[in-house]
Amino acid sequence: MEFETHYIAPDIKLSEFTGKFFKTEVMFEHHILVWFISGETKIIQADAVFTFNAGDVFLIPRNQLTTVINYPKDGKPHKAVAMYLTLKKLKDFYSTHKAIGRTHPLQKVYSFNKHPLLESCLASLIHYFDLGENLPLDLADIKIKEAISILRSIDRSVDGILADFEEPGKINLSDFMERHYMFNMSLNRFAYLTGRSLATYRRDFVRIYQTTPQKWLQKKRLQLAHYHIVVKQRKPSDVYIEVGFENLSHFSYAFKNHFGYPPQSLIKSV
Repeated sequence: MEFETHYIAPDIKLSEFTGKFFKTEVMFEHHILVWFISGETKIIQADAVFTFNAGDVFLIPRNQLTTVINYPKDGKPHKAVAMYLTLKKLKDFYSTHKAIGRTHPLQKVYSFNKHPLLESCLASLIHYFDLGENLPLDLADIKIKEAISILRSIDRSVDGILADFEEPGKINLSDFMERHYMFNMSLNRFAYLTGRSLATYRRDFVRIYQTTPQKWLQKKRLQLAHYHIVVKQRKPSDVYIEVGFENLSHFSYAFKNHFGYPPQSLIKSV
């Protein structure tokens, strides 16, 4: 597996991956605007799965549990330009621009379907990567402001995300866990996203479920995997990542230990 990242400014990078696939569970600290050059990316969130290909432009909001799986495609590496829209940059922008319709943050991945203005904005950065030169900081600021302005001109509802500067507050733990259990994140992350300390998170969890988070999470993930294999007739090798397991062998062992039979036995022969 080969993964290379080149920064031409603190908040602008080009990443290139040439292995079989690269998967990570993340909760981004900042919003990320991505332009795909080649390859394919699958983004899995609590309520939806998104697939992006060469030329697509999309925005991933901050503070959301997200599984990202990157694949090379058509003989080309997975290659993308990413721009971080930090809270500092956004606060500076909205200090002189009025947010429209900011009633609550909209929690979703925004897709802009190869939008020519966004693609032009981000493609103009490629020359700096090719030359191996850093983008002057004042020019980097201009490009980030340009990207924000274009996003708002395309869809004003994006203010619901970009102009929201609040950190996660204490929320209903049960509702959150039922929607996000398939994300292979640390308990510290789960605690933070529900607005709790780790100790409070553990205490509240046991009070609600009468078991530990680790045991509950594994059971829920295995039940989801069982559903995908039996009802949707998917292969275990295509399922284990999406339900929160790191590798196929550990998934198969845990599955057999829980159900009494291996996941492969559920696959119908043709």
